[in-house]
Amino acid sequence: MTQRSAEVQRETKETSISLRLALDGGGAAEINTGIGFYDHMLGHIALHGMFDLQVAAQGDLHIDAHHTIEDVAICLGRAIDTALGGRSGIQRMGSAYVPMDEALARVVIDLSGRPYAVIQADFSTPTMGQMPTDLVIHALETIAAHAKMNLHAAVLYGRNDHHKAEALFKAFGRALAQAVAIDSQRSGIPSSKGTLTE
Repeated sequence: MTQRSAEVQRETKETSISLRLALDGGGAAEINTGIGFYDHMLGHIALHGMFDLQVAAQGDLHIDAHHTIEDVAICLGRAIDTALGGRSGIQRMGSAYVPMDEALARVVIDLSGRPYAVIQADFSTPTMGQMPTDLVIHALETIAAHAKMNLHAAVLYGRNDHHKAEALFKAFGRALAQAVAIDSQRSGIPSSKGTLTE
């Protein structure tokens, strides 16, 4: 099977990002965004999705974390979309429930080619490390938009914000792994339209 991978570069006045993604990897991650908690969450996507992910990002963190978090999410979404190519033979849909101590998250993904995101998660603290908690949802929405996926994600319950976010990102990785997996019984595009890219 051809290696499904992509490299994305993004240069703006706000950020400089280099990202490489291999969908058929082993869960290896080398991530440096300058935002430790974000690195930790992206690492969970790689580990639990069995993707190889390399991210090197420099951003205007002296202003805030928003630009860096958003632009890395843009790059990751684009890498997923590019690595999938025409999306032939994939399972297309995936779902996962993941617990983290007292927290439970659910993520459902459809690689339909039609971007849409519904994310339900409430956080009680303004930040986790250097990452504003409102950007947890924004990061996932941005990945979904640029990966052209339909994403439904929810933290069903929990008390600790770290646990809730971690369960969410782990579940995202596992659901995405199911959706990108090759279906040995399917040779074409898993859509009655005959395309997932138009």
